[in-house]
Order: sequence, then C-alpha cells, then structure tokens
Amino acid sequence: MARRGRAAPRRPAGRAHAPRPVRRARRRGPAVPHGWGGPVRAPERRRVLPAEAAVAAGERGGLHRRLGRRDLTAMGVATIVGSGIFVMTGVAAATKAGPAITLSFLLAGVICLLVALCYSELAAMVPVSGSAYTYTYATVGELPAFLVGWNLLLELVVAGAAVSIGWSGTVRALLDSLFGVTLPTAISAAPQAGGVVDLPAVLVIAAVVAVLVGGVRLTAQVTTVLVLVTLGVLATVVVVGGAHVHPGNWTPFTPFGAHGIVSGAALAFFAFLGFDVVATSAEESRRPRRDLPFAIIATVGIATVLYVLVAAVLTGVAPYASLNDPAPVATAFKAFDAGWIGDVVLAGSAVALTKGLLMIVYGQSRLVFAICRDRLLPPALARTTRTGAPLRITVLLGVVAALIAGFVPIDIVAELVNIGGLFAFAVVSAGVLLLRVVDPGRERPFRTPFVPVVPVLALAGCVLLATTLAGLTWLRFAVWLVAGVVVYAAYGRRRSRLAVPAVVRPPAEPAPAGSEA
Repeated sequence: MARRGRAAPRRPAGRAHAPRPVRRARRRGPAVPHGWGGPVRAPERRRVLPAEAAVAAGERGGLHRRLGRRDLTAMGVATIVGSGIFVMTGVAAATKAGPAITLSFLLAGVICLLVALCYSELAAMVPVSGSAYTYTYATVGELPAFLVGWNLLLELVVAGAAVSIGWSGTVRALLDSLFGVTLPTAISAAPQAGGVVDLPAVLVIAAVVAVLVGGVRLTAQVTTVLVLVTLGVLATVVVVGGAHVHPGNWTPFTPFGAHGIVSGAALAFFAFLGFDVVATSAEESRRPRRDLPFAIIATVGIATVLYVLVAAVLTGVAPYASLNDPAPVATAFKAFDAGWIGDVVLAGSAVALTKGLLMIVYGQSRLVFAICRDRLLPPALARTTRTGAPLRITVLLGVVAALIAGFVPIDIVAELVNIGGLFAFAVVSAGVLLLRVVDPGRERPFRTPFVPVVPVLALAGCVLLATTLAGLTWLRFAVWLVAGVVVYAAYGRRRSRLAVPAVVRPPAEPAPAGSEA
C-alpha cells in the first residue's frame, strides 16, 4: 500500500546522486606525533608537549644508550667536584662570606638537594635529554620551556667559560712552580684584567670539544679516570692542608654577617650545577627511570661533604682575603712550604678542572640537541655523527664559550652562571607542584617525598639566593631573557613540533594469510 503524504522528489534520469556534504570537525590544535601511530592534539591556548611524545621522540632521537648508574654518578661528580671547589671557593670566601663559606656551601647543598629531589621525579617520568627544559615542556608549556632552556644554555655556556678561566689560572701557577715560567699577561688574561686574551682558557675548550666529538662512550671512560684523580687530589688537600691549618684564620668567622653567608651560597651555587648534567644524559642512560634519581641525589650528597671539608681547610690555611683569584688551591698551598706535594695538588687541580669542563660542555650540547629536535631552534644543528655525537652543536657552543673565556673576567662570568641556573631550578620545583595538581594519576617511578613541603622549600631557597645577586647581574639576565622571547617569537613559535605537525605514517597492516609475497 502506498504511503500517504508528500511524495519524495524524483531524481532526473541520468544524473548522479549528489553526495551529502561532510561536516568538518572543529580544529582543536596542531597534531603532534607520539610514535604510537596516531596524533596527539595540543591545546590551542597553552602548548604542552605530552610526556609520551617527548619519550617517543627520545627513543628515535639518534643518541645511544650506553651509560649505567656508575657512569651517571661519575659524570655528575665529575661536573660538580672540581669546577666549583677549584674555582669559586676563593672568590666566594674573599668577597662574600669569609671563613663562613663552609656554611654557604652547606646552605647551597641543602637547597640543591631539595631541587635534586624534584628533578628526580621529573627525570624518571620524562627520561629524555633536555633536563629542566623538557620537564617544563611536559608540564607548564612551550614558551616557559623555551625560556628555561634558554637560561640553562646561559648557565652551561658561561659555566664552561668560568671553569676554563680557572683552569688557565691553575696551569699558570703550575708552570711558575715547576719551571719558573710566567706567561705574558697579554695572552693569559682578559682585557678587563690587563691582558688581551686568555689563550690557555681558549685552548682547553678546544681540546674538550675534540674529546666530545669522539662520542659519549669515550667521554664516560675519560671522565671515570679523571674522577678518581680528582678525589685523590681532594683527599690530599684535606690531609696535607689540614696539618697546616691555623685556627686564627677562621676569626672572625662571619666577617660579612648572615647576609654574607646567603650571598656566598648564591655564588657557591655554581659549584652544584653538575646534577643538571646528569639529567641531560637521560637518553644515553640504559635504565633512566631507575638510575637517574640515584645519580642525581648521590652527586649532590657527595659534593656537599667534599665542599665543606675543602673550604674549611683552604680558609684555615690562608687568610680568606688572599684567596680572591681563579686558583684558590694554589694560593692556599703557597701559604706554607708544601714542597712537591703542592705541585702534585696543582697538577691534580688542573686535571679536575679539565674533567669539570668536559662534563659542562657535554651537558650544554645535549640540552641544545633537545631544543633543536623540538624545532624551537634549527633542527639541522641536532644531526649526530656515526658515534652518536651532535657535532655541529658541540663545535658551535665550544666557540661561544671560548670567546667568553678569552675576553670576560671570572667575577662577571660566575654570577651569570648562577642566575640562569636558579631560574631553571625554581621552574622545576614549581613544575612538580603543578603536575601533582593537574595530573595526579600519572605514573611516577620516583616520587619527591613530603610534597608540597620539599618543592616549596626548594622554590623559596632559589628565590632567596637569587635576591642576593648584584643588580647588574639582573640587568644582564633581563637582556638575555628578552633576547630569548624574541628568538621564540621570530623562529620557534612558528616552527616548533606543536606548530608544524609532522607526518606520521600508520603501521603497515599484516598481509592476509595465503596472499602472495
């Protein structure tokens, strides 16, 4: 029976049926590949790189996983123990804290331990290169992450320059003690120190870059040997120097007051930046979720004990005001007739600084590698060699550090290092708090204890130390920060992984049984 009502319109014969218009889905943001065969959508207002995307990118990033727990701890100790104690102890004691530099190191060590606990949680969750930069990308967003990476770059490049300046001072003292050779000031000091260029500082950076180009396995082997030499030297300093301590040199103990202790801690903070290098090596760790937290915390603990002991000996052997130079160990041992042992300590100091410089340049290259891979900086810089070393980045950063070391005095260099590091550490501490609120259910192989107390104290400690830095340092930092915003706006924002979706090929479907090959 025919249905009553309006008859459906007839289609004219020979005309094809017009397809129903397809309604377009509203765009939610650019697609980001996560390596599992599908895209991850990034929010429009706050660009956050999903942790899964960061880990997947690290798995195909080109670096080789060859480092174990011992290697990571040795690399952290290599960076911390040496670069700080052999360079910054004298400057911090003479200009900031006096003999109370021991308390400054203790305060800086406690703050760094709190930050290290925060680092460990994020490092285990996002075990890829980039350290605080990558953690911020996965928690806070793209622009804050780029600025953290930008400031970590300032910290590491300038730290490399500071250590090379200290190496130059130590080698000059060693040449004078062993052979009576005094290098001309024109080729051994920066222009503001009365010279033309600090050539030894430039040459040691060139040698370190050459070792790093050889690959991470060679770097780890060289580092392990140098760590043993350094620990032997520090033990000699404590034992031999301890026998020549004059308690009168510790009076007055706090010539600059309580404010001097905090100011000394802000400057001594430079000496604890090695655990950040451990975090940057996540993609080259065999078991990063287990080994990174162990190496980070062990590095800070070992360094704090050694720093307090050595600082007490140096300020007890020589008046603190006489230690204001890039080679405080050499100066302290000149205060008594150490004989051949003094020369051995000087040679070991040069070895320790070489090791510290090696790890700092390694860390900065891995940081920029991660930023370039995310296309916030030109990705062509992140290409690796056959040995897994990012050649272009390593050479470029080495050239920049050499220019700073050759022409800038150490006091300016040291404060720039600290303000960049304090900024990054404060953001990491805040990131742990933020992630516990916005994503409490995420898997955490290592959990920061006593949250929110530990992250809040770490954040407050970083802010406290930063407030003691000179106004000119804050001005230089502001200029660097503005330059980072300009670079991000002009290049990174339009070319990042979250702005330009990469092509993700779905996995091939298996052929049906019985089909021809």
